[in-house]
Amino acid sequence: MGNLELKRKTMRIFALSIMGILLLASCGDNHDYAPKPRGYFRIELPKKEYQEFVSDYPFTFKYPKYAVIQKDTQTRIPPKLANMTHLLNMKFPQFDGILHLSYETITSKKVFNELVEDAHRFAFKNTVKATDIEQRNISKPADKVYCVYYEIGGNSASSVQFYLTDSTKNYLRAALYFNTQPRLDSIQPVLNFIKKDIDVMIGSFKWKK
Repeated sequence: MGNLELKRKTMRIFALSIMGILLLASCGDNHDYAPKPRGYFRIELPKKEYQEFVSDYPFTFKYPKYAVIQKDTQTRIPPKLANMTHLLNMKFPQFDGILHLSYETITSKKVFNELVEDAHRFAFKNTVKATDIEQRNISKPADKVYCVYYEIGGNSASSVQFYLTDSTKNYLRAALYFNTQPRLDSIQPVLNFIKKDIDVMIGSFKWKK
């Protein structure tokens, strides 16, 4: 065998050895490449403490001390409803969430029926992304407080909507939104936390005499 041919054979063996080493190294690095679940930051939840909502509105209720209630000056009220509709926002700054509240005076049976139908329609607008919608009726006859509560499952823009009424003079509708892309798996802990505040609000809700 000539020197040239021997050198070529030696170079081939050397090249194959290097490729084998690299192949083994790359296989060894891949042993921990299994998909991992999506992670989210841990959310610090504040202590539950409540205060009374004091205002000129014809109702009172308890709401958490980590929430702020303000008049909504951004949303435009249609002229025909300007004298009967009042908008409030219960903001949860820590969670970037808002419970939109709209109070309306019931001036007739026709108006009452329209308000009830609107609440039902607004809740079911979320059916495109909702997995289910559960409707519950809550009644406190002694206080003349009647509530219809919609719990909307899935990645809907609003997971909780409800209205409270005495069925004759007063009507208050509420809808909870978060200022983030709706992903139930990420907001579920906060949603469950705020639902308890909504339960307290409804349970303590009273119309002024």
